[in-house]
Amino acid sequence: MLLKYDIIVVGGGHAGCEAATAASKLGAKVLLITMNLQTIGQMSCNPAMGGIAKGQLIREIDALGGFSGIVADQSAIQFRMLNTSKGPAMWSPRTQNDRRLFSECWKRALESLPNLDFWQDMVVSLLIQDGRVRGVQTALGITIESRAVILTNGTFLNGMIHIGTKKIAGGRSAERAATGMTEQLQKLGFETGRMKTGTSPRVDGRTLDYDKMEIQPGDAFPGSFSFLSQEPLAKQKSCYITYTNPAVHNLIKDNVADIPIYNGQIQSAGPRYCPSIEDKVYRFADKERHQIFVEPEGWHTIQVYVNGLSTSLSEAIQFKMLRAIVGFENAKMLCPGYAIEYDYFPPTQLHYTLETQLVQNLYFAGQINGTTGYEEAACQGLMAGINAYRKIHELSPVVFKRSEAYIGVLIDDLVSKGTEEPYRMFTSRAEFRILLRQDNADLRLTERGHAIGLADDNRLQKVYKKKEEMADIFHFLKKWKVHPDSINATLVAKNASLIDEAQSAEALLKRPEMDLNDLLVLDKQQGNTLSAYDKEVLQQVSIQLKYESYFLKERELVEKMERLEHYTIPSNFDYTKLKALSAEALEKLQKKRPATLGQASRISGVRPADVSILMVYLGR
Repeated sequence: MLLKYDIIVVGGGHAGCEAATAASKLGAKVLLITMNLQTIGQMSCNPAMGGIAKGQLIREIDALGGFSGIVADQSAIQFRMLNTSKGPAMWSPRTQNDRRLFSECWKRALESLPNLDFWQDMVVSLLIQDGRVRGVQTALGITIESRAVILTNGTFLNGMIHIGTKKIAGGRSAERAATGMTEQLQKLGFETGRMKTGTSPRVDGRTLDYDKMEIQPGDAFPGSFSFLSQEPLAKQKSCYITYTNPAVHNLIKDNVADIPIYNGQIQSAGPRYCPSIEDKVYRFADKERHQIFVEPEGWHTIQVYVNGLSTSLSEAIQFKMLRAIVGFENAKMLCPGYAIEYDYFPPTQLHYTLETQLVQNLYFAGQINGTTGYEEAACQGLMAGINAYRKIHELSPVVFKRSEAYIGVLIDDLVSKGTEEPYRMFTSRAEFRILLRQDNADLRLTERGHAIGLADDNRLQKVYKKKEEMADIFHFLKKWKVHPDSINATLVAKNASLIDEAQSAEALLKRPEMDLNDLLVLDKQQGNTLSAYDKEVLQQVSIQLKYESYFLKERELVEKMERLEHYTIPSNFDYTKLKALSAEALEKLQKKRPATLGQASRISGVRPADVSILMVYLGR
């Protein structure tokens, strides 16, 4: 059987789903190959989307026309906006999700795309001719030709599951590993490495004592991820918080021979910012307790995820450890947590489009690039799908700058610097995070998504309407004069300086102690002009006014950085001519071949002095 497609996507996880969505929505004939059609879009770890910086990624995906935000909203059982006590650059949306429903919604979304076909099988090798990928070969011996291939293999490449001293070949619990692909790519010259991640045990929620735990409800007025109209959650399920204790920690210390990362069984690097409970106990020995988040896995299931207790201890020790936690004294374990080792390919071997440097039209996205997290994988899949489509149709690539999107920060970090441990997105990784907020992702990216062909006309019209309404509100606030007798009582209550003559509402709102709600109260008394607008639009205006000076400073920094990006470096540039370059910079630049000075400046090991030398030479 000989099949032909424009693009083949290998893997049905978060990266694979977004890659298939993007390419097929743009018009490519796409085949999604996965080892199990029943686990498309599965949440392998905790049943949640978003969080610090990750929520920003999902809103960017949504603004561009991807599906992750819509699917997260459709399957949400709780919504929370995190970090609201801090500035708006730190606000991050997060949903708790119904694990089964999330996967079902993804599958329905994919099946609605007429250009997308599915095939259940394992890809064992790539068809490569003259340095270009031509298709894939499957375990069933089927040859499928294509113009491009996107690999999104997750943790399946030579995956090895660890539970205590037991080692089980697998890409996920109860699922087999994928073999053959790594070995072929190594022969082609690709560097490869091993990484580790892990997951927590699942327990029977009926056996937990929630009265002993801290309740963590959803927001009183829940929002949503997608910028499209979404009905807010009418009801929500609560999560809970409990803690480990010295008894739990002693169990871990007494069974160090049972821990794969300490007995030498696991040699690879694990996630620094989402460590196992064993790692926490040893790395933070001064801590008497660690937070445990008790997360329901859906509307209609007893299954509960024990977030914060990622572990590779044996089942027996895990069971004892669970029962030593407050509220878990009678807990029944449904399945144990485990660690998993898998192959990845250092992402410095990629172009900024996520196409590999060694094989044309071959793209990598997700954990194969050394990242961790659903959101990080999904945005890579989206960009790989876009760029694979554009490459085979001879269109210019789409690459976001660090000043344009968190997606740009993530891909630039990976390709310029690489990673030796599972990469996770944080707001601190973005130099321009005040500009890259979750609330303005549609204003930043939807026009770009529409121009690419992903965001539809409905999305674009919503953005245009939002911009028009914001302009109207700015104009109204500028001309609305607020008199002392109507606002001074509020200022007294806030210990703020009073006004002795009428001031514009714009000037008042710029005061740090003043809140938009203060003006809404006045507005209702004086005609309800502002109250007629959507809350999201009003919030956007308030943020723009309050942080205007910060935005100006950050845009100045962006302009300075962009001047470096305009210094292009010829692809065949001979760095050995520059004798003043450091040895490390010479080695890294020769290997990485950055396209601009901006890219060169972000390569680990390239100093500012090296960039200056390059700039002077190129200026000549």
